[in-house]
Amino acid sequence: METPKRTLAKTVSWQALGVLTMTLVGLVQTGSLGVGFSIALSGAITGTVMFFLHERVWAKVHWGRYHGPRAN
Repeated sequence: METPKRTLAKTVSWQALGVLTMTLVGLVQTGSLGVGFSIALSGAITGTVMFFLHERVWAKVHWGRYHGPRAN
């Protein structure tokens, strides 16, 4: 099981990569670095919150986890 701090660190690093990627996509599509960054940032803020909540919900789901020796 993960701690909330680890989930948050993973969320922030993933979203930083996403902002960079989407800024470049926005730049290519609009020709403006500022507009590309604005689009990427708004998506990242929303995505960060949703990803964090998604991870915390899945941390409570026991399905598919291995907890000790398996019977053969």
